[in-house]
Amino acid sequence: RSCPTGVFLLDIKQNEIKMKPAFFSKDSCYLPPLRYPALCMLRSDARADEYQYIIHGGKTPNNDLSDKVYFMSLVNKTSKKMTFQCIEKDLGGDVPEARYGHTINVVHSRGKSMSVLFGGRSYTPLAQRTTEKWNSVVDCLPSVFLIDFEFGCCTSYVLPELQDGLSFHVSIARDDTIYILGGHSLQNNTRSPNLYKLKIDLPLGSPAVTCTILPGGISVSSAIVTQISDTEFVLVGGYHSDNQKRLACNTIVLEDGKIEIVESVSPEWTPDIKHCRTWFGCDMGKGSVLLGIPGANKQIIPDANYFYILRCKGAEEDKEEELITQICSQTSSEDPGDSTPFEDSEEFCFSAEANTFDADDADTYNEDDEEDESETGYWITCCASCSI
Repeated sequence: RSCPTGVFLLDIKQNEIKMKPAFFSKDSCYLPPLRYPALCMLRSDARADEYQYIIHGGKTPNNDLSDKVYFMSLVNKTSKKMTFQCIEKDLGGDVPEARYGHTINVVHSRGKSMSVLFGGRSYTPLAQRTTEKWNSVVDCLPSVFLIDFEFGCCTSYVLPELQDGLSFHVSIARDDTIYILGGHSLQNNTRSPNLYKLKIDLPLGSPAVTCTILPGGISVSSAIVTQISDTEFVLVGGYHSDNQKRLACNTIVLEDGKIEIVESVSPEWTPDIKHCRTWFGCDMGKGSVLLGIPGANKQIIPDANYFYILRCKGAEEDKEEELITQICSQTSSEDPGDSTPFEDSEEFCFSAEANTFDADDADTYNEDDEEDESETGYWITCCASCSI
């Protein structure tokens, strides 16, 4: 109730999680609380400080799949409240079907930018459904979509190197290149060790997309990647199989158009994390990863999630990683008996780039900071006794 939009500002300060509901301007469209959409940042320039969030796809609370694209940007910030604008974007051409478990990245080539969408899962097409498998999900076709959000144009590419659909894979973009690592294929029930290199050339004419299969991939799904320097990343978590977590960590270096993946020293995982069957989380930026485990694993409060912070250090700090002790638990308001099982790590998705409000924590009163319920545009008050 305190966050009608389903979007929170999340900050970590002195090993405490702070969450604040995000507010939207009056001209914002409705953003449904999607579960595991693809999310990335769009900058006018690769080094620009101002950017927008691109939100695409995902499952809704009713288990419907979305093909919508939203642009979310920060329009106002005060000491007590941050206001965003959310705009739905219409696309034309080869529009990607509704999906989840996919990735979207932004590449930069010849002074231009383009978004690249790949992978994911969708429901079986209506014409192919049977009574027994009416709501079954299938791999999306392994097409690569180039999306020009400025003009709302989509173009799909079929590449011979990409034969199987993938979901919950890892994608890392640098300049005009995207590396696709791991992922799960429903059709084959495998986690392929293939490593793909997508190169996007954006000349004045038609874009050129090429794919190369590289050695040295990792068989994993739902892994998390955090960036610790301009060229260095850390791969954390994920699953080897449906019932086996991946506790190893890897350092990924992107330099001179090449990728190098080496196993790095893993942290001292707590017993709770070692023994749990399911874990989830997301990159928090600046080398920090938020990890969560369901409370049922701890057998203390079954309907709670327990969160941990993993901080990864770069080469200048001896490439050490340390696991901070439990810092927070959040009780779930959902009845576990009524919820559908999660697939891989689709429980939640965080982005920490625009929510740094720790500098504005001073409790000084400002009349302009008072929350205006009319600005959210999501609630309708029926009567004083209404419980909905």
